[in-house]
Amino acid sequence: MSDEFGGDFITLTDEDGNEFELEYCTTVERDGTVYMAFLTVTEGDEDTSEDDVEDEDGGLVILKVEQVDGEDLLVTIEDEAELEAVYEQVMEDLFSEEDEE
Repeated sequence: MSDEFGGDFITLTDEDGNEFELEYCTTVERDGTVYMAFLTVTEGDEDTSEDDVEDEDGGLVILKVEQVDGEDLLVTIEDEAELEAVYEQVMEDLFSEEDEE
């Protein structure tokens, strides 16, 4: 049980220099590309401003892993169809893990 307590957190910096914290959920591969899913981390209580969370998925963020100069970088997915397909795969992965427990 101790392995399941808590989560893996990362801090990312966007192109404007803003830092934000994410909690790792899962990694999926689709068509030879690796994607990582995270939950946004908000500080404070449930009364956090709705402006801080821009999507209806409860803060789910899916990023593509790309190699740039030999380094893995996490980048946003620009293509809506790609994002939707990866989202479905992430949801299947997350729910299948819950079923196994």
